[in-house]
Amino acid sequence: MPLWRTKSHHSQAESDSASATAADPKNDPVASASQAASDAWLAGHLHHLTDEQEGKLTEFKAFCEKEGYYKPGGEGEKPSHDDATMLRFLRARKFDVNGAWGQFKDTEDWRKENAIEALYENIEVESYDAARRMYPQWTGRRDRRGIPVYVFEIKHLNSKNMAVYNATMTDPEATAETHKSSTVPQRLLRLFALYENLLNFVMPLCSQLPRPNPETPIVTSTNIVDVSGVGLKQFWNLKGHMQDASVLATAHYPETLDRIFIIGAPAFFPTVWGWIKRWFDPVTTSKIFILGASEVQPTLTSFMDPSSIPKQYGGELDWQWGDMPNLDAPAREIVGALETEPAEGQTKPSFIKGPVLFKGDHVEIIGKENGKSRQTTVPVPASKIAQPAAQPSEAEKTEETKTPAAESTTTATEELPAPIIEEKTIENGTTASPPTQTVSA
Repeated sequence: MPLWRTKSHHSQAESDSASATAADPKNDPVASASQAASDAWLAGHLHHLTDEQEGKLTEFKAFCEKEGYYKPGGEGEKPSHDDATMLRFLRARKFDVNGAWGQFKDTEDWRKENAIEALYENIEVESYDAARRMYPQWTGRRDRRGIPVYVFEIKHLNSKNMAVYNATMTDPEATAETHKSSTVPQRLLRLFALYENLLNFVMPLCSQLPRPNPETPIVTSTNIVDVSGVGLKQFWNLKGHMQDASVLATAHYPETLDRIFIIGAPAFFPTVWGWIKRWFDPVTTSKIFILGASEVQPTLTSFMDPSSIPKQYGGELDWQWGDMPNLDAPAREIVGALETEPAEGQTKPSFIKGPVLFKGDHVEIIGKENGKSRQTTVPVPASKIAQPAAQPSEAEKTEETKTPAAESTTTATEELPAPIIEEKTIENGTTASPPTQTVSA
């Protein structure tokens, strides 16, 4: 069995296969927007658990600790995994502790076998950025709940661009030293790094920005998938490329998806959807919305402020496929030092390339350039460091926050041990010593 697959996550999909086949792929975006506008989407998330779910979380952590896969911390030390991380595995298995344990163990073993933390820390910046240009990209904006918004524009993944991307896989210098002997295909190693950026930079950053429910970490992403201008042959050629991402997410990054909005679907798309929906379990397919032309702007606007919607989809955001994140003002106040001067002919700033870790009071720029580490620390302004949100007391919990667990989405951020080899400070977008690089998701 390939190292990037799990052994235990299939049972839920298999048990629900009948409902998956019968389900209508055209989910209701209006009902979904209504759910997102209320507190219903928070059910099963941190600080929005029922008493039974709280008990399951305690039981799950105790079992993982007994098996040597979880350390609770104490004496000023953080636990090995935060509660939000543990909860996404529980939600993925509908709070079945045995099922969550199986997937959690498989994932932890997979992370160790494939040295995922070392991969993200040591990947070459240009290799990382080549992968970034082939998969969903963070716009730098968030929806009304604070969830990061990604865009995936399929038409650019044509045979020419794919050939150029595949050619970069043959360069041994593009492979992290820690993974030279890996049996995992290069395309998947790079994809792992993109998921790590989502977990360790984008989501923790968004968790620190102003939003309606600051007590609950941001653990998912919303994706706009633009399939306009794509022919049936191109879809077929990309099938393996896209399947890699879906299998990986289901196996080792469960509950990291909030919504997928598919726009620009051609007349033959029902055929393509027949392939795609087999890659996901029924809970995931329930989060995918195929929008007609007249539905795009009103649906996106119901989830996002127009300032967070790219202009080509009816919003106001100056962002196009391939651009680096275009931060809003709150994000710029925290990590604006990672922005770079506008590219030639551009008016807006760009963003540092490559892998980055958001640590709350500082950002760590990691990865390598020409084989040399660029490890650098960027402090977060003290006035912008969020204080940990207190968990509501029993007296403050309402019946609404104790609603039964919804089949929602979540992702948690795990601490990556990236010891700082050399500390330097970035000011006004430039580094003191190591060459500047660029981050993305």
